[in-house]
Amino acid sequence: MDLFDVLTMIGGLCLFLFGMNIMGQALERRAGSKLRSLLHKLTTNRLAGLLTGLAVTAVIQSSSATTVMVVGFVNSGLMTLGQAINVIMGANVGTTVTAWILSLGGIESSNMFVSLLKPSAFSPVLALVGIICYMFCKSDKKKDTGTILLGFATLMFGMETMSGAVSGLAQVPAFRNLFLLFQNPVLGVLAGAVLTAVIQSSSASVGILQTLADTGQVTFGAAVPIIMGQNIGTCITALISSVGTNKNAKRAAIVHLLFNIIGTTFCLILFMVVQTFWKPALLAEPANRLNIAVAHSVFNVFCTLLLLPQGRLLERLVTRLVPDAPAPESVSELDERLLATPPVALDRCRTLAAQMAATACEALRDGISCLTTYTSAAAERVRSNEDKTDHYEDILGTYLVKLSTQQISEHDSSEAAGLLKVIGDFERIGDHSVNLLESAEEMREKNLAFTKQAREELGVICSAVREVLDLAVKAFTENDLEAAARVEPLEQVIDGLKETLRTRHILRLQKGQCSIEAGFVWADLLTGLERTSDHCSNIAACVMDMAQHNMNLHASVRSLRSGNEAYDENFKAYRKKYNLEAAVH
Repeated sequence: MDLFDVLTMIGGLCLFLFGMNIMGQALERRAGSKLRSLLHKLTTNRLAGLLTGLAVTAVIQSSSATTVMVVGFVNSGLMTLGQAINVIMGANVGTTVTAWILSLGGIESSNMFVSLLKPSAFSPVLALVGIICYMFCKSDKKKDTGTILLGFATLMFGMETMSGAVSGLAQVPAFRNLFLLFQNPVLGVLAGAVLTAVIQSSSASVGILQTLADTGQVTFGAAVPIIMGQNIGTCITALISSVGTNKNAKRAAIVHLLFNIIGTTFCLILFMVVQTFWKPALLAEPANRLNIAVAHSVFNVFCTLLLLPQGRLLERLVTRLVPDAPAPESVSELDERLLATPPVALDRCRTLAAQMAATACEALRDGISCLTTYTSAAAERVRSNEDKTDHYEDILGTYLVKLSTQQISEHDSSEAAGLLKVIGDFERIGDHSVNLLESAEEMREKNLAFTKQAREELGVICSAVREVLDLAVKAFTENDLEAAARVEPLEQVIDGLKETLRTRHILRLQKGQCSIEAGFVWADLLTGLERTSDHCSNIAACVMDMAQHNMNLHASVRSLRSGNEAYDENFKAYRKKYNLEAAVH
């Protein structure tokens, strides 16, 4: 093996790792919506969690990526530690799929149909289809499909290149002696752990081992301990990702490490006993790609079957290793690790935006109630909830901007843009609730009072605003398009009420029935209530826009008003319901 073979091997290794990386990322994006639905189906049931971890890892071809996602889910409160343990165990089994795919490269047969199963036979076709999809298709999904095919073709080409370059190592005594050294199981485990920790992918390190097996110098006795070590080395990614997370997220990462250490230790002791006392001839036989894939699967399945019933024990053990802090620990509401799976991150944003909606709704209701029945508790809730809406807008806005920079689908992009608009409206509703409260406090401090007729009129517009807010929140949180369609006609009725009430109050001022100071407060109240209904209209329009994947808010409102029978009927019904003459007299 000369210098050019070494350079070729390095080039092949780079292509292999690059292909595996871009294929994994594209698979993650392509399967994003499926990951979201799988996440929602998670339960404390061991089998459900195990199968979820297995399925997700088999799809995205990386147990490290799955475990990092799990750490993010636990850190965000989307998953409990018990659920995470089951998913992590499933991920260890799911990662073995890669080795089986890579083992196809070792097929040797004179039969044409069998030879077609070799990746070297069909990879060029996949590369051709992939480049066509990537370069000429406009759909994000088709581009991702093209990237997946190109990534697979690249990693298989890299593996074949490595295999050809290292074939000369079969004649190098130093290489043969190296693998004789690895027949010491402890050294083999350490070698596998270090290699995998460096490249941060057990799938990739198994692929490298399969390539080296093509030389015929890798025996079963050397390969099995290396495979065991690879499972420990892959934990480094999750451990790094857990830095800066809450206690449960750290526990999830450590469970991954403990699971692999305990499983490897048990299997290593068993292996050393067999090697010492029985000395089977199989351990001295050279391994091939298929043998390594089988050994990898058997080891991971065995460890999972061994430790799956001990999930509760692992949970208690890791809780002792990472004890609870003396003071309550705040949970990170939005974890940046979720950005790796945009659909899941977007789902988390929608959940927090729904919480923000409920907070803004409660603040406004308390603000309105303080106009008639002021209490210090209600006033404190208004200000506290307004602070919360500011906090929600800050963290959601920042997170959604970061999410928009990721490679996300057109559907997810329009939803992220809609959420950015909606959270701004909910934050302003929170501000208006404080404005209403301040008006109520000004009335108390200055001992001001409205006339009986003004109080009755104020009750009418407040009832209308409460209803329009309920409709807007329902439309957003439940994606209720019918409720969204009823917001705009009611908002128009509120606009009319505002003008009518302003005119009536001017007439009362002219007759000396109301003070000028009370008139200023009255004007502020009407403005705050009317602007609240405007924000409700914006929210409803955004809900309809997101349903149509079209963020042209003004066009949506215009189309809703013009020639729409349902709109006209709702407008007439609300105008009758909030008729001032009927309500006041």
